[in-house]
Amino acid sequence: MEHSLLVWLLPTLALVAGVVIGFLVARLLPNAAPNSTQRQLDDVQERFDTYQNEVVTHFNATASLIQKLSQQYHEVQEHLAEGANRLALDELTRQRLLAAMHPEAQHAPRERITPPHYTEAPKDYAPKAPNAPGMLDEHYGLKK
Repeated sequence: MEHSLLVWLLPTLALVAGVVIGFLVARLLPNAAPNSTQRQLDDVQERFDTYQNEVVTHFNATASLIQKLSQQYHEVQEHLAEGANRLALDELTRQRLLAAMHPEAQHAPRERITPPHYTEAPKDYAPKAPNAPGMLDEHYGLKK
């Protein structure tokens, strides 16, 4: 009987010890895993926030540079207009120089193209003389 008690007691004690150890490990490790996951999530959120700030900074700098470029373009246009007014020898040259600076403002009247007097539609076949065989005639192109 002692032998059968020992056969049942050792596995039972091992089972209870395994359950206790598993319970303790399960209580300790889940606390570590969420903290690690939370740290990863915080790191990803921080990188995302940094990226968003960089994007906003980039577009603000781009808008500022475009505004400066527009201002410089306006200054160049004014400089050219002053030069055209001051350096042009006559009014016609001055007007041509000023018009060349603003090609979109030119609305010179264009010549009207007159339609052709011949209004018949083009033919998609070769014209033939009256009483001559057409291209679909079986004797067309044959010499007699």
